[in-house]
Amino acid sequence: MLAHARSGIAWLHSRVALKPATALRECLAEGYGPARLRADLLAGVIVGIIALPLSMALAVASGVPPQYGLYTAIVAGLVTPLLGGSRTQVTGPTAAFVVLLAPVASRYGIAGLALATLMAGAVLVAMGALRLGRLIEFIPFPVTTGFTAGIAVVIAVLQVKDFLGLTVERMPEHFAERVGALCRALPTARWQEAAVGAFTLAVLLGWTRVTRRVPAALVALAAAAALAALLPGLGVATIGTRFSYTGADGAILPGIPRLPPLPVLPWNLPGPDGGGYAPTFAHLRELFPYAAAIAMLAAIESLLSAVVADGMAGTRTDPDAELVAQGTGNLVAPFFGGFAATGALARTAANIRSGATSPVAAAAHAVFILLAVLVLAPLVAFLPMASLAALLLLVAWNMSEVRHVTHLLRAAPKSDIAVLLTTLFLTVAFDMVVSVTVGVMLAALLFMKRMAELTGATLVGEGHPSLRHPLPKGAVIYDVAGPLFFGAAGRALSRLDSLAAGVKVVILDLEDVPAVDATGLVVLEESLEGLAGKGILVVLAGLQDQPERALAKAGIAAAPDRLLFAGSVELAVGMARARIGGG
Repeated sequence: MLAHARSGIAWLHSRVALKPATALRECLAEGYGPARLRADLLAGVIVGIIALPLSMALAVASGVPPQYGLYTAIVAGLVTPLLGGSRTQVTGPTAAFVVLLAPVASRYGIAGLALATLMAGAVLVAMGALRLGRLIEFIPFPVTTGFTAGIAVVIAVLQVKDFLGLTVERMPEHFAERVGALCRALPTARWQEAAVGAFTLAVLLGWTRVTRRVPAALVALAAAAALAALLPGLGVATIGTRFSYTGADGAILPGIPRLPPLPVLPWNLPGPDGGGYAPTFAHLRELFPYAAAIAMLAAIESLLSAVVADGMAGTRTDPDAELVAQGTGNLVAPFFGGFAATGALARTAANIRSGATSPVAAAAHAVFILLAVLVLAPLVAFLPMASLAALLLLVAWNMSEVRHVTHLLRAAPKSDIAVLLTTLFLTVAFDMVVSVTVGVMLAALLFMKRMAELTGATLVGEGHPSLRHPLPKGAVIYDVAGPLFFGAAGRALSRLDSLAAGVKVVILDLEDVPAVDATGLVVLEESLEGLAGKGILVVLAGLQDQPERALAKAGIAAAPDRLLFAGSVELAVGMARARIGGG
């Protein structure tokens, strides 16, 4: 009993024994000097310039004031890289979360969003501690492409309201109703908002042709803010007209506070009615499905981003350490007003292109955003809402990966196209959890169908490659190829039910059977019993390790008149000759 307990503890320790800050420790062990520090600080500043407006735009799209997006980028963006397994990954709020976070913020307020993030962080830490990081490899590419494209569609639709300046009393939660509400509100569109949005989008698209040294988002949003400030007659909505905060003297001030993220209990943040939020177990139970969805999306997006980063930078990420770090960042951020964060692919790519060499660059980007909040907060109030919407429209376009989608639609098998389109549709019509679940299940079923088609049993005669001598009369060989699992076993062994008259020995060549599951064992046992009832001897030849262990565990053992085992087909033929010759 004690030995079993010790072995169980040892197994659990082997599963959860993780080394935090894997990437940072590796970089320091290689030697980290002033040159690398300068390169990382420069990369951090460049990424910080990109992340500053994007974090605010994503917060607004998620239904919370812009400063909470900045707090998320600062806290999670600082904690995660220092503890993670990726050298170059940048963490912060991402566009993929908008679809999940907007309904939570609408129903439960910022407090509910923070609590859902807190629970998601705990789930991520557990996933990393149990070493589930490698499971990302089992999510098929059509599924990830489908739900990413679906999320991009939803994000783009969400931006139409601010881009056109539409008046919508309440934005519905579901996509179809949301599109209907936007269509009904089209007569309220304002050309001023649309002009500012179009101007911002034009600068975002055109600036990269001028230079890539200065981020296009910085130039476009600064120009749009200057345009709105110099032409007050336009009357465009800005962060200052949409959001406000209470100053130290109790005055209501426009924009965002000129303060760093301060410690706060997540449940003390504004609730659904703007006041306090006293969560009960029932509330937490309602929030947990959202938390699980946030954790799943954070795991998928951060690990996919890390894989891309490794390909760009020639590095290697520890996926389990990265999950623990992402979870820790999401555990800490809500205590400073932050919400869900994960690895951000676009910011990570910019980090690598800017010369980042270690996690210090990602941490520096968070420090830059903190300094920007302390210095530039009053200027943020001049940013037009239409410009932020234009920025997210471009993000949605880049996120949609139209090139990959069209390539798959043109070149992939029809089954993969069906998985992609199903996942995309379910993401738009329902949510990411439903789409990924159905997509993975559909892909798994199609994979099992393909594997079942590869598994079969063939009646072979004198030409079998393992035979050096002719088969004795009354003996047949069935060559079984492929795994005997629940999708294939019945079809593969069904031919044994219709043997020709006079057969006394059946040799089952299992050399090409790598695995047998429970269904395969049941079907095999039924076939053996049926043949034994007809007085036919069965010889199982060439068993591999896993099938041999499975048969032994199931109690399928040799019986002189019913079942024999042979190491090869040639030996099995010798047994058949001895049986028939002695008959």
